Amino acid sequence: MLPGRGRNGRAARLERILGTRTAWTPVGDGEFFCPGCGGDRNYQRLTGRRRLAVLGVPVVSRGATGPVVECAACRRHFGTDVLDHPTTTRFAAMLRDAVHTVALAVLAAGGAGSRTALETAVAAVRAAGFDDCTEEQLAALVEALEADTGRITGGPCGAGLAIELHEALDPLAPHLACLGRESILLTGARIALADGPYTPAERDVLATVGAALTICADDVTRLLVTARTPS
Repeated sequence: MLPGRGRNGRAARLERILGTRTAWTPVGDGEFFCPGCGGDRNYQRLTGRRRLAVLGVPVVSRGATGPVVECAACRRHFGTDVLDHPTTTRFAAMLRDAVHTVALAVLAAGGAGSRTALETAVAAVRAAGFDDCTEEQLAALVEALEADTGRITGGPCGAGLAIELHEALDPLAPHLACLGRESILLTGARIALADGPYTPAERDVLATVGAALTICADDVTRLLVTARTPS
């Protein structure tokens, strides 16, 4: 059989004669994490209208389609739910803020007066991206946090502090793998252990951190034990 005379050839000829064309209209733009490129890219949000085309000429409307997100680099189209994923830059900022908030919360549970705990917290916060963090800054922020939440150093994790933790951790948790969520909890646990065994207030704060990171209570208990084991 000659090329183009089989079933595929007939389908190709029919598609050239009769097909569907989509006219896209930009309705917004911004920056997103492109799953096709694997990095941050600019995008356009598009809505479209589908039309039946004869010989390439649109003749009959087939209704609306979209919206879709088009990557400015690879030109691939994605569903709008792709915008729920933070950009690399935004994700790094969320992770940095999460570690910073956890460190402050643990220090507020009783470690702010300990030089060792402050040093451990500063190292963790610097590793997360706040390169210029100092012990004096953290101590001052703990005082401000206590004044803002009405919490007394060494007291249980009150509603104000719990809200601070959930605001920092809830948006981040869905984008972290299990090991990533556990790593944040372990960071807080090591700060708590820097000046001795966990106090009841520190356990309370770490339990709140675990809940905000969607780590079940049994795994929180396991991880707090793991943190006490020398590596």
